[in-house]
Amino acid sequence: MYWFKRKYRQIKRLIDYIPIIWKGFDWDYSYAVQLFKHQLKRMADELESERANTLHAKDNAKRIRTAIKLIDKVYEEEYGMEYLDTIELYYGKETTEFIETDEVSKLSGEKYFTIKTTNELAVDEQHQKEISEVRHQLMQLSKEKQKKAHRILWKFIEHNIQRWWD
Repeated sequence: MYWFKRKYRQIKRLIDYIPIIWKGFDWDYSYAVQLFKHQLKRMADELESERANTLHAKDNAKRIRTAIKLIDKVYEEEYGMEYLDTIELYYGKETTEFIETDEVSKLSGEKYFTIKTTNELAVDEQHQKEISEVRHQLMQLSKEKQKKAHRILWKFIEHNIQRWWD
């Protein structure tokens, strides 16, 4: 009877992983992170269930859920993109247009484009230039914040992962 129960759980587990694996590719680390996150969710569910055996199972599940939230924040670039919200708040909506130049690529023969960013509250070109400088500084701060969040996430996982079992 144990053999049948085990096979049933294995098939159920396989079916649960099919959507994650189906959407994944082998050329981008983000798919590996999504697979890891899915496994962490399954672990947290198991540790919160009545099947958990250890006294610390619920605490471990909370730590795992914290790691999952951090994964979402880091890999959805929440900190790396927050500068855009600040720019919009102070300078209005930003539009970007690609302007074709007269230059042509020597390799492909295709025309080059330049990018022009404008904000709806910019009063003239000089003001737009100042906004662009502020934007660049805020973008650098956001990038640093994003890197820090990434480091914190993996330090948190490293510090806790060996305790995540039942």
